[in-house]
Amino acid sequence: MDNKPKIFIAIRESLYRDLFGAEGDRRLRQLGALESAGFDKNLTSRQLAAAVGGVDIVITGWGAPVFTDEALAAANKLKLIAHSAGSIKRLLPPPVFDHGTRVTHAAAALAPPVGETTLLLVLLALRRFHALDRAFKDRGWTAARSFALGEELAGQRIGIIGASLTGRESMRRLRAMDAELWIYDPYLSAGEATALGGTKVDLERLLRECPIVSLHAPSTDETYQIIGADQFAMLGDGAIFINTARAHLIDEAALLAELQSGRIFAALDVFEHEPLPDDSPLRQLENVIITPHISAHTQQARTRQGRYCVDEIERFLRDGSLRYEVTRAKLEIMA
Repeated sequence: MDNKPKIFIAIRESLYRDLFGAEGDRRLRQLGALESAGFDKNLTSRQLAAAVGGVDIVITGWGAPVFTDEALAAANKLKLIAHSAGSIKRLLPPPVFDHGTRVTHAAAALAPPVGETTLLLVLLALRRFHALDRAFKDRGWTAARSFALGEELAGQRIGIIGASLTGRESMRRLRAMDAELWIYDPYLSAGEATALGGTKVDLERLLRECPIVSLHAPSTDETYQIIGADQFAMLGDGAIFINTARAHLIDEAALLAELQSGRIFAALDVFEHEPLPDDSPLRQLENVIITPHISAHTQQARTRQGRYCVDEIERFLRDGSLRYEVTRAKLEIMA
């Protein structure tokens, strides 16, 4: 047992059980000597610093503390940080990478349900079944039957902003439904866009010529409010705008103004202020679908998160390889 690498669980107990389950726990215990804080609340950075001395691998996730200078100084044997969720920027400042510690994450586990959510929101926006359901229940058969005809997805030109993991999962599903895909991503070549089944275009052309636009770019300094008043004005009348990425990417006040004009339709899973305030005007608009930041929330995704994390630790201990490694260079352009 003494020769086994020490693996520290830096997430609360209930989340660990939810993500890893009995099978993940069993596999981790085969790989190393498992340690945890042993209580069901988020650790502080000070508590992390007190726990990581002599630890080889730290498992982080939602609610995990930031790796401060104090924590890094205490982590004298740390070789790998395995993040059981997606975005890691808040947790891992650049000095983490200067210490030679390697990093991996489970963002790929969360992308499929976001892709499904994107497809669902596109279909709802085109067919309005959510509104039909409300009208039928509140006002009856005739009211629901009086809605204008919906549209089919096949043949629709859909603009994807950001060929991220979630963007690619969304494209795969939309392509299977015979949609035409246009892609804006400054880091994607025309050949790569073609391989994804789409066409690379610039942002302005995408916004002006795609009746459906779905946002999948990461939150970086470069992408802050890349869609503002000028960009929303480029959308055609009746356009559908979907955001399952981050509110950081849009000027929410500008989007609200367009929605209040009734000119476009939107489906939003993320907001500038979360939870969305009770008095938010978005709650009163009929031309927007709002969901509480849950596009990645499925039981299958939770199970994958834990499994991907254990798989990465197993690969790392076997031969040093990582399938989902995050480098300092990648950190600059990812969520």
